[in-house]
Amino acid sequence: MAARPQTLPAAAAPVLVGTAVAVHEGTFAAVPALFALVGAALIQVGTNFANDYYDAVKGADTDDREGFTRVTAGGLIEPAAVKRAMAATFALAVVSGVYLVYVAGVPILLVGLLGIASGVLYTGGPYPLGYHGLGDPFVFVWFGLVAVTGTHYVQAVEAAAWLDAPFALAAGLRAVSPTAALASLPVAAISTNILVVNNVRDRETDAETGKRTLAVMLGYRAARGEFLAMLALAYATPIALWAVGDLPATALAPLATLPLAARLTRTVLTRTDGAALNPALERTGQLLFAFAALFALGIVAPEVVG
Repeated sequence: MAARPQTLPAAAAPVLVGTAVAVHEGTFAAVPALFALVGAALIQVGTNFANDYYDAVKGADTDDREGFTRVTAGGLIEPAAVKRAMAATFALAVVSGVYLVYVAGVPILLVGLLGIASGVLYTGGPYPLGYHGLGDPFVFVWFGLVAVTGTHYVQAVEAAAWLDAPFALAAGLRAVSPTAALASLPVAAISTNILVVNNVRDRETDAETGKRTLAVMLGYRAARGEFLAMLALAYATPIALWAVGDLPATALAPLATLPLAARLTRTVLTRTDGAALNPALERTGQLLFAFAALFALGIVAPEVVG
């Protein structure tokens, strides 16, 4: 329950898209892709443990909260045990990242350590990001832009063998793919919408406990506007990349998820209760994975078929 495996699509989605771009550009490397997936999953689970622990000890998780059961606040697991699980999971992420650092150098070391630090500081530390309206940009950047481009980067470096030695300071700007950066935008946007749905549901209780999310600071209307803007960005990106010739027409495959997005939008625009938004939260995660999987398949289709 504390690990929240239903959130793992948020970890897998950027790896799928980053790897698909690597295949499209001829830089696919299986082992770095696998380690990127393992590392992303461990950081996601570690962040979930951190949120469970810190929201409880800071008093943000109260009996009035309408979200899924939190094991720390609910008294199901001792706080110290959840904190140890968080530390152990992040330690495993560091171990799994050693190979990626060997392959891609210090830039990936910095990205990994900053990702872990951000996972803790999202709800912990002296200035928790999620308590000061910074959760949304954090998710957009780390679970979208950085995760997709980082996945592509480690494969491009490995495939091209640009590093002369482990822990070199950089693998060269040639490994940074503009297409991967642009393809990361749908993952970033829908990942952010998972948080938006969560914050719309918890707006009242968050306000009472002093957790100032963007939904608390700006209100329901602005939060819903953010949800719509993120969806617009997600669906416009494949169209734009196809229109300019960066990706094949098959990359338009995620447009097939529009009916699911429309149903989610109706719920988010009209409801604030947990009875409606808890299922919507899970369906947003499903939308993220479905979009990313179809996007990835569409990107690689010409290479596979050809």
